[in-house]
Amino acid sequence: MKTHTILITGAGSGIGAGIAGQLARDGHHVVVTDLSAQAAESVARAIREAGGSAEAHALDVTSDESVATVLRALSRPLDVLVNNAGLQHVAPLEEFPMEKWELLVQVMLIGVARLTRAVLPGMRERGFGRIVNIGSIHSLVASPFKSAYVSAKHGLLGFSKVIALETAGTDITVNTICPTYVKTPLVDRQIADQARTRGIPESEVVSQVMLKPMPKGVFISFEELAGITAFLISPAARNITGQTITVDGGWTIQ
Repeated sequence: MKTHTILITGAGSGIGAGIAGQLARDGHHVVVTDLSAQAAESVARAIREAGGSAEAHALDVTSDESVATVLRALSRPLDVLVNNAGLQHVAPLEEFPMEKWELLVQVMLIGVARLTRAVLPGMRERGFGRIVNIGSIHSLVASPFKSAYVSAKHGLLGFSKVIALETAGTDITVNTICPTYVKTPLVDRQIADQARTRGIPESEVVSQVMLKPMPKGVFISFEELAGITAFLISPAARNITGQTITVDGGWTIQ
C-alpha cells in the first residue's frame, strides 16, 4: 500500500480525530489541523505515542492567511485533503443570529473552497490528489431549526461535483461522504439544543429525532468513516469522483 500525507481539518476532536487515528494506524502521515492548536497537538501526540506519524497545526479555514501559513509549514508534500471542519447551531430562522448563520457557511462551504483552491496547484503539479469532503445526511435531506447547516452541506455536494469535473484531466478525485449521526461532542451538544428547541427530553431526541429515521437504528462509527476514506484514497477508487457516499443506515431509501 502506498502511504500518503493526509491533511484533515477539524481533527482536534470528533470525526476528524477518529479518521486521523485510523489513517495513521494504516501507515499514513497525518497532518492534524484544528482551530485549537492545543487540541490538534493532543491528537497528533497520541498518534505518535501509538507509533504513528503525525504533525499538528492550528488552522482557521475562514482565513486565507491561516491556510497559506499551514501549507507552507508542512513537513512534506500533501497528497490527500479531508475537509471535515464543522460546527452547528440549532434555532428557528427568526431566532438564528445572522452572524452565526454566516459563520457556519464560512466554515463548511467557503472554507472547503478556500482550502481546496489552495492545495490543487500542488496536486496538479505532482499529478495526484485525493479530496474527501465530510458532508452529512443533511446534504441530502432537511431538518427543522438547522437552516445554515443544511444549506452549507447541500452546497458542498454541488461544489464537489464541479471540482471533480475541473480536475478530471489528472489523477485527482473529489468525493463527499454523507453520514447520519456520529456520536461526537458536536452531536452531544445538538441533543441538548434539540431537546430545548423542541421541548422534549434528551432521550427522545436520540430515539425519535436522530435514530428513528434510520432502519438500522444505530449511530455511525469513526471506523466506518475512516474505512470509507481509506477506500476513496486507494488505487481501487481512482475512477470514483464527484460521488456522494451515503452512510445513513437506510434513511434515504424509504
